[in-house]
Amino acid sequence: MWDDKAQRTLHVIAEEAPPAGGAALDQILIATGAAAALTTALLVLGIGHRTGRIALLDRLAAAVASRGPSRGMPGWTALPMLVAFWSLLTALLGMYWDISLHITQGRDEGPLANLAHYPILIGLFGIFTAGVLAMTLPKGERPGPASVRITRRWHAPTGGVLLAGAGFYALLGFPLDDVWHRIFGQDVTLWGPTHLMLIGGAGLSLIAMMVLEREGVLAAGAAAPSRGRLRYLRRVMAGGGLLIGLSVFQGEYDFGVPQFRLVFQPLLIALAAACALVAVRLWAGRGAAVGAALFYLLIRGGVAVLVGPVIGELWAAVPMYLAEAILIEAAALALARRPLLLGAVGGLLVGTAGFAAQYAWTQVAFRLPWSGDILVEGVLMAVLGGLAGGVCGALLALGLQGRMPRPAVSRALFAAALAAVAAAVANGLITTVPTGVQATVDLEPVPGTGRTAHATVTLRPADAVDDPAWLTITGWQGGDLHVRPLRRIGDGVYRTTAPMPLDGSWKTMIRLHDGRSLAAVPIYLPADPIIDAPAVPATDPLTRPVQEERSILQRELKDDVPGWWWAAASSVVLACTLTLIISLGWGVHRISRRTPADSPAAADAAGPVPETAR
Repeated sequence: MWDDKAQRTLHVIAEEAPPAGGAALDQILIATGAAAALTTALLVLGIGHRTGRIALLDRLAAAVASRGPSRGMPGWTALPMLVAFWSLLTALLGMYWDISLHITQGRDEGPLANLAHYPILIGLFGIFTAGVLAMTLPKGERPGPASVRITRRWHAPTGGVLLAGAGFYALLGFPLDDVWHRIFGQDVTLWGPTHLMLIGGAGLSLIAMMVLEREGVLAAGAAAPSRGRLRYLRRVMAGGGLLIGLSVFQGEYDFGVPQFRLVFQPLLIALAAACALVAVRLWAGRGAAVGAALFYLLIRGGVAVLVGPVIGELWAAVPMYLAEAILIEAAALALARRPLLLGAVGGLLVGTAGFAAQYAWTQVAFRLPWSGDILVEGVLMAVLGGLAGGVCGALLALGLQGRMPRPAVSRALFAAALAAVAAAVANGLITTVPTGVQATVDLEPVPGTGRTAHATVTLRPADAVDDPAWLTITGWQGGDLHVRPLRRIGDGVYRTTAPMPLDGSWKTMIRLHDGRSLAAVPIYLPADPIIDAPAVPATDPLTRPVQEERSILQRELKDDVPGWWWAAASSVVLACTLTLIISLGWGVHRISRRTPADSPAAADAAGPVPETAR
């Protein structure tokens, strides 16, 4: 099937393959130098401000505090929140752009050779900078009763400390990611441990921003009616931002190349929706959940348009949260005075009726729509995620209002929510590979379309697949993305619905996900001498066994690394992650215990303080 010219072309492509381990030394030195220079500039600016020698930060903070959504807020809140907002938008654009590039192009030449890495780096450093600014700006004053003492005369707002910590955690993911690749090879998945640090630090920084906003409102004193409207707008935007931040973990599903079971998607959607929408409804008031969902659609949809039609990369589907927002608003009509019950009921509604709405939406908006295969387990996972998210969202709102339940209650609920999410994740990670199953592929070249072909796929035994979550031909890293379902035409016999690519740098395979089974059959893979991987030619016909798909999707992973190395490295990442999560919980608890409770009118959560919140 392959002529000599094609084979020579493949050889040249393979020889020019980018490195599969850590970055080149020159790029590490350049990146380190740039980070050192930026940190030094930030340090000089901060010291100059604290000593009174540089007035730039004072002027900037005063200008921001005099206009826009932060009008009337202290400068140490207004300026950092503006910097954090634009930094998060920049990082979000870079993240989806970067994912798109890796899906279509594969691995890159290094951290500085990928244009999408620059907005990520700028955005994450901007988040860290925002936190440092919030800590540095208060001078000659104590920024509220919840502030953290740095020196005898220097107190920093708790939100600023948390924001700097979240930014530092995310930035730490970059050097750890390079170390990870050197040890284990490149894990071409969004859910690599160090990748989760990058996106998790940015996403969770919204909680720090909420704490900082609360401190700023308290410092500003009694708000005029106009300032009340601005406060509502700020909080709705923060709630929408938290919804975006919690949704970035779904990126692989948005593009249609998830490397994990489909039941994770309803879990993640319900967790994000319940947590963010319950929190913002209780924190900001009536209509805030719908407003946050609309803000989410504006920003998340805008990023999808920028990455897709504007930049010319892949389009990422956008989960729809309007149904969940309406459900939360409806539940709040009766339960706004009972926040924890609203969190539980709202989470249950999100996991059931919200699941149904998302099920319908995936049929028209996603490359891999939900199917009956995940119906029962998917609902259970969504309910678990919704309950955990709803409780966390209620605790967050109560903390921001100064009405946190007593420590024994709040800590038990928070720990139970984390345990529930951990149990759901552990369940989702349990996968199998079918044994004794093979696929025979008969190719039919399509003239005039390059080296593409239709295929008839015969699975043996014929009953190996029963209403799968997906059964597709997937081709990626060939300059584009090809994800098409196989159409059943007989007992165990399937047909392609579009010609599949079989040349160049494409990696084309049959992907099968049925129940707990995650498996694949390679059809065509190019040679990759960098990792000493031979070509897998698309012969006609071909018969190959169904195998674990991770070995195909992540060819760059090293298979000769002791297992305890991976466990030890993962433990380091887990320790860093738990430190951030616990720190955020500490910050919310601190702001609640050291500040006065919001009045029912201010909170719009209404009524007497719940018994558990006294």
